[in-house]
Amino acid sequence: MDITRPSPRQVERTAGVQGTMVRPGRLYQAGKAIAAWVQRLNLRYSKVGNPPVYDNATFPWAAEIEKDWRLIRAELDAVLTRREELPGFHEIAKDVASISTDRNWKTFIFCGYGMTSEEAQKSCPETWRILQRVPGLTTAMFSIFEPGKHLPPHRGPYNGVLRFHLGLIVPEGDVAIRVTDQVCHWEEGKALIFDDAYEHEAWNHSDKVRVVLFVDFVKPLKFPARFVNWAVLRLAVFTPFIQETWTAQKKWEKLFFKNAPPNH
Repeated sequence: MDITRPSPRQVERTAGVQGTMVRPGRLYQAGKAIAAWVQRLNLRYSKVGNPPVYDNATFPWAAEIEKDWRLIRAELDAVLTRREELPGFHEIAKDVASISTDRNWKTFIFCGYGMTSEEAQKSCPETWRILQRVPGLTTAMFSIFEPGKHLPPHRGPYNGVLRFHLGLIVPEGDVAIRVTDQVCHWEEGKALIFDDAYEHEAWNHSDKVRVVLFVDFVKPLKFPARFVNWAVLRLAVFTPFIQETWTAQKKWEKLFFKNAPPNH
């Protein structure tokens, strides 16, 4: 079996951001130690290597989603007619406040770690249908950067998932994402796939809004990491972070969809 041990540098660079999920106590410390062990396992048993940014050809389904990007864009345009009513991401996911505390990073969430928004899926049925093509889909949302938004360098908390961005509205100008030392530019109708456990930062230094379809999906792994990762992701739904996020999401949904236009 072809198994490559991760280098110490890889482990360090994909260790995740502990500062974004600070929860004191012995249980948290034990969980952190287990997560570190699982992440080392994920690096060692990856089926697709561990690059910061992937060649899209590694995931053939990405090209199929690109073909239908205009269907997604049409539904996004309808959502954006109520853009000012969309929540800042930190208002839904409280831990995001470590990197964003204004309402210039807005979201429209379809699903996340076992939780789903039936109202969002009804609002964007074509988008939800297309998302079913993503193997191991865990999270999906429209990610909206207002003009001037800049996310500082940070890393995701766990490397058992990979991130897919589909450019939907990408204005001209300095609009990009840096993953380690690689600067990538979104393109409308084009996919970008990367490992968010590496340090990255993103910005929209233009005078127009930028929107991507933001998706997390399960990283392809060999046994035994595949099984361990499956267990971790199933347990994630019971963590305070996920529970609090969906409590906030449901509260927002009640207001947003209650005030939806009659043709909703």
